[in-house]
Amino acid sequence: MAITVPSHRTPPPPAATGVEHVPLRRLTWTALGTRCEVQYAATGDAQAAAFERAAVAWVAAFEAKYSRFRPDSLLSKINAAAGEAPVNIDAEMEQLLALCDRLHFMTQGVLDPTALPLLQLWNYKAEHPRLPTDAEVDAARRLVGWKKVQRTPGRVFLPERGMALDFGGFGKEWAVDIVAQIARDHGITSALVDFGHDLRAVGVPPGRPAWHVGLEDPAQPGTNKGSLALTRGQGVASSGDYLRRVVIEGVRYGHIVDPRSGRPVANGCLQATIVAPTCLQAGVLSTAAFVLGVPAGLELIQAQPGAEGLLLTEKTRAQTRGFWNYVAT
Repeated sequence: MAITVPSHRTPPPPAATGVEHVPLRRLTWTALGTRCEVQYAATGDAQAAAFERAAVAWVAAFEAKYSRFRPDSLLSKINAAAGEAPVNIDAEMEQLLALCDRLHFMTQGVLDPTALPLLQLWNYKAEHPRLPTDAEVDAARRLVGWKKVQRTPGRVFLPERGMALDFGGFGKEWAVDIVAQIARDHGITSALVDFGHDLRAVGVPPGRPAWHVGLEDPAQPGTNKGSLALTRGQGVASSGDYLRRVVIEGVRYGHIVDPRSGRPVANGCLQATIVAPTCLQAGVLSTAAFVLGVPAGLELIQAQPGAEGLLLTEKTRAQTRGFWNYVAT
């Protein structure tokens, strides 16, 4: 099942020209819990300023509406009403919930937007981390299940108190794709959108054949082990637990939780990297492939048109046949 991102609704101005030798500009700010950066080429200050205003404003509005960390967000209102009453929603939220449905199906249940009770239980950021009991895991699992969410036109209801939605599994990647579209809408034909290392390319850099994206070495975080070359507007995302993790009683527990088992992934997978037509597709597939491991993760990637991937485990390197087409030499 292919995943598509709708176009931003802003009418596009005339396409930019003459950027072949224009130096790249850099827009950076903090949002969505991460560092956001856009490298892009513009034909003038007016075009650049208009794009930057539009990109930052859209991301701010998106975060205000869908962040579970904002108590006044629409998502928080839905979570607060769990087990009590349905919440009225607009067409955009209906669109995102429909996307949740497709992603849940596509990933064989690995991406479950109701998994927040489990993520909170396995909180690797806790000041004093502890291992949850089996009873606690079972109780949290009973609150998880996308199929439990009741959706009717204009309304959504979480039927059990303690249930909660979280768009962290795809929201940032969705935002990356939209900002890339905003760049195109403003006549920008050369850009690389990077939100916490979830990326989407637009065109190629001025005077160069491709955008080059480093591949982090999970054995030495912070260093690169090769790079990828993007030439056709692809998205790139990686998932791994070698950075965000906690050690309890000598055992390492990563931040990626499998909602099917209720426990952190422990299949020997260190990193999953995906190149796909959109950042949304790349991000969702990287997480799902990491959870599924080898060989099921590769089979999932190969089933998605235009997607290629690499899975690094403690003992092996497994990749789809076309992944080499993106490896820079």
